[in-house]
Amino acid sequence: MRPNTDKALGYCLEVDAAAAVSWGHDRIDLFTVAEDRSLVHRSFDGQRWSEPTSLGGQLTSAPTATAWGVDELEVFAIFDDGQLWNRYWDGHSWHEWEPMGGELTGTPAASSWSADRIDVFAPGRDGRIWHRWWDGARWVEWERL
Repeated sequence: MRPNTDKALGYCLEVDAAAAVSWGHDRIDLFTVAEDRSLVHRSFDGQRWSEPTSLGGQLTSAPTATAWGVDELEVFAIFDDGQLWNRYWDGHSWHEWEPMGGELTGTPAASSWSADRIDVFAPGRDGRIWHRWWDGARWVEWERL
């Protein structure tokens, strides 16, 4: 990793630890990992970037993010405990980090194809890919692919 230190922001951003997602026209949400391994969020509104905001956490992976509707998005990362953790924006506020279980390593990936479906994938410590999904009412337990 090559750190890009931005003294004005007070963060050391890792070049290979970033994720971006868009939930609408002229909108980009960018997630990076700070030197202290917390998640940093910035957004672009079509004209300018917001100031960086720390969303906390102790990431051991790059983040991944997906949007499931206008002004609704979710970000995932693997933490020190080897579990996948998630945090989501509901259009009004960020919800706290929630553990999703798993014995994982590497970098997760996420996707959504409707308001009632979010899929997340991550490499397991067993060398296989693991999958969990939101079915509109709950997170379905991990399945090994």
